[in-house]
Amino acid sequence: MSRISIILPAKNEAAALKDLLPRLTSAQPGAEIIVVDDGSTDETRAVCAAAGVVCLSSPYSMGNGAAIKRGARAASGDILVFMDGDGQHDPADVQRLLARLDQGFDMVVGARDWESQAGVGRGVANTVYNWLASRMTGHVVADLTSGFRVARALRFREFLHLLPNGFSYPTTSTMAFFRSAYGVAYEPIKAGQRLGKSHIKPLKDGIRFLLIIFKIATLYSPLKLFFPASALFFLLGCANYARTFLAEGRLTNGSALMWSAAVIVFLIGLVSEQITALTYRPFGDK
Repeated sequence: MSRISIILPAKNEAAALKDLLPRLTSAQPGAEIIVVDDGSTDETRAVCAAAGVVCLSSPYSMGNGAAIKRGARAASGDILVFMDGDGQHDPADVQRLLARLDQGFDMVVGARDWESQAGVGRGVANTVYNWLASRMTGHVVADLTSGFRVARALRFREFLHLLPNGFSYPTTSTMAFFRSAYGVAYEPIKAGQRLGKSHIKPLKDGIRFLLIIFKIATLYSPLKLFFPASALFFLLGCANYARTFLAEGRLTNGSALMWSAAVIVFLIGLVSEQITALTYRPFGDK
């Protein structure tokens, strides 16, 4: 049987871990449980010691993604299970995700419903992300940003170098699996309310999540982002030329600049597409 490693990134989540770790140990008695302490200043290490689980402590906060990478490198299991350390994810759901993995998938993601979203704003944002990712990949993406997922260790470790140190590791890993033609499935889950205060800052992280939209495109197929932009510049140039030709009978600098921009953006898209292909090619050839 495959050995299971459960990885929980945690920053000042001692209160949630006191309840979560015993439940997790009971639900998955044979699993390796690793809590990655991301520079916590509370009793996280003491709680882990009392529960008898491994605690990897960082001297300072490096970010959620950095904790995921550290845990994935340290895990000895063939199957990696990622859960948030704030108590939102139910240990009883782990077995359902593992069962889907046994059907031949390489990664299974716990997909939250609308009631499980942390507020209307987050729910709307996640809906936009899911729609965009679905359009980019040609597959239904039910929850792009869910941190509750299971994956085959060898597959997941292929993309550790792509994962950011911040909060968008779920987005990056999902798009990387799709790009490499690894099977991804979604299993409906109910996420509870987190214990303690969220580490997400609305303004700062709102801008960061906006950048995720562009990252989704560039991770999967940059040309799908750059080509429409190039076409827009070209059409604007044509429209401006038609206006100035009818009014003044000449070609203006504005039209020439927009056509030049169209060519430049298109060429940037081509170069980005080749860079993306090179990024994934070594793993796809294994």
